[in-house]
Amino acid sequence: MTSPSRQGAPLDRQSAALANEVEGYLLAQAEREQARREAAALCARLTWLTAGQAEDLARHYTEQRLGLTRQALQATADRAKRLRGEYEARYAALRRALLRRHAACACLLFVCSTAAGAAARLLDS
Repeated sequence: MTSPSRQGAPLDRQSAALANEVEGYLLAQAEREQARREAAALCARLTWLTAGQAEDLARHYTEQRLGLTRQALQATADRAKRLRGEYEARYAALRRALLRRHAACACLLFVCSTAAGAAARLLDS
């Protein structure tokens, strides 16, 4: 959440970090609530469970569901980190190649202008 605030001024690093933390907390709470709703729906379909069994099943389901969500998010974050490294390496390689090309063009331009100047001097004499 590093986008500008409503007034148009960019957020400073501390504010952006706080906003990201709050956003993460809210997303985690929403995921937890969704897991609880799913657990409640599962327990409602199993009418033969006692109240204690339903609570135990709901707790286990919620823990497992949140664990799977955590694993999926970690895998996504790891993949994003790897992709960032790959993109940064590719960008650096492209940048070096472009710099080499510009240097070669500048050298060629210098050689051509020097040769043209020398040819002009020879023709004048």
